[in-house]
Amino acid sequence: MRRPITFDKGSHAPQRAIDFVRCSYLGLDSHPLVVAGALEAIEAQRSLYWPSDRPHLRFGLLEHLEDTLSNMFCAHAILSSSLLLANLGVMRILASGRLTGGRKPTVVFDCLPHGSLICYRPLVADEARAETIVHNDLDALERLCRSNPAVAYVCDDICSKGGYSRLTELRRLQERYGLFLHISDAHSISIFGRHGEGLARSQFPQVLGHQTSIAASLAEGFGAHGGLLMVGTSEHEAMFRRFSTIDGFSESPNLAAAGAALGSCKIHCSAELGERQRRLAQRIDLFDRRLATAEQGNSLPIRTINVGAEANAIGVARRLLDKGFYTSVTFFPTLGNGTAGISVSMTSDHEASDIERLCDGILEAVVEITGRPYPLR
Repeated sequence: MRRPITFDKGSHAPQRAIDFVRCSYLGLDSHPLVVAGALEAIEAQRSLYWPSDRPHLRFGLLEHLEDTLSNMFCAHAILSSSLLLANLGVMRILASGRLTGGRKPTVVFDCLPHGSLICYRPLVADEARAETIVHNDLDALERLCRSNPAVAYVCDDICSKGGYSRLTELRRLQERYGLFLHISDAHSISIFGRHGEGLARSQFPQVLGHQTSIAASLAEGFGAHGGLLMVGTSEHEAMFRRFSTIDGFSESPNLAAAGAALGSCKIHCSAELGERQRRLAQRIDLFDRRLATAEQGNSLPIRTINVGAEANAIGVARRLLDKGFYTSVTFFPTLGNGTAGISVSMTSDHEASDIERLCDGILEAVVEITGRPYPLR
């Protein structure tokens, strides 16, 4: 069930509103099994966190979670405290050549990566040649594959600014040229795949192999907290555990997060996951039938209402808040410079009536602020 939020509107009295900014797409963050898992972990371990390097001292609970995720997603799973760190753990090892047969690769970044990827490009460039290509320009990527003995490509499966990576074609390049793929999955875990393995993992064979790594978030759809790295071989798993910073020092997940994730795993192995996925898909379809957006027709539950100038977007968001809907304003660099919009995140917890009323509110607010009907021409 959706949870209204209470906020303070400055000089106005506190008001309750329906939340359309939360990224818990399947509503699992408040699921009884997830909450109980977090509490049980703390009670059982009598600790929230033990700041020790995991190669020296390990909690059995974390190993249990890694084993469970490995079985669910058919990969070697390594935990981290965030997606940001899961990606960091890959970058320096990737640049060293240890994942590309001992040859330092040309590391190619898609130009529209998640923030947890783009911040590491300078780090990679310190050790290897780094290139950036236009989003999904696979012709440019293939030219680099032809002219370089080792190439690695770094991208998202679903891009923060909309759209998907062309994973089927990337796999063909991988087979033809030995391209190493590192894919970051910030949003699709849980909402894609029979066991919620995410868009990227579901596009690869049962065995991930030695030419692919996938970093994923255990927040958002999964409903817990932390990051996850999936690799395809035990050799790569051992390498990352030895050389990366994913779970070293104080970077491993806390025990409440691990317990919550184990609770979420129970849901992922039950029929309830499919039911929530279908419910979410219905909410997305309903929104798309009411309002046209650039994301219309894709399966990610985020939609952007472009309203032009930044002042217009702020005004529309304020009107929606007055009507009882909490949305967020999105600016550059998510949108083009000088353009702003309203970002809407849908979840399986939202009722169909919530979506209908939100769409009515958006149409009314756009006219009130801009004097023109949506979509603006």
